[in-house]
Amino acid sequence: MLKVYLSGEIHTDWREQIIGGAEGLDIEFSSPVTDHDASDDCGVAILGAEPNKYWHDHKGAMVNAIRTRKGISDADVVVVRFGDKYKQWNAAFDAGYAAALGKSIIVLHGADHQHALKEVDAAALAVAEEPAQVVEILRYVETGRLPG
Repeated sequence: MLKVYLSGEIHTDWREQIIGGAEGLDIEFSSPVTDHDASDDCGVAILGAEPNKYWHDHKGAMVNAIRTRKGISDADVVVVRFGDKYKQWNAAFDAGYAAALGKSIIVLHGADHQHALKEVDAAALAVAEEPAQVVEILRYVETGRLPG
């Protein structure tokens, strides 16, 4: 079974497109928590309230890092999506962490991000612009078959 961690942007349905497109393949998908409020508030919900927003965010980031590190460590392939709407600094960190672990990385972003993400792209084994391309890469990795 191929284990794939889907990291990055949480405001579009790119994960669902990949998971749906990979139906029938022997792939186990995992990802960070994609409920934005739950992700932001997990630290204080578990460890206690913080009056200072910095410490509120810090607690959440640390608790989320436990999940992220585990997911990336367990993965065979890490797909990192950079979307148009928000700066995904966490996605850049995830790509760097995956690269440091020697994981196979697929970066997913539009052409308008090519220059800004050139160093991230350089660490990837593939750079895709559409979720369907990621599906075809995963299909090829698992089966050795080309699209069509």
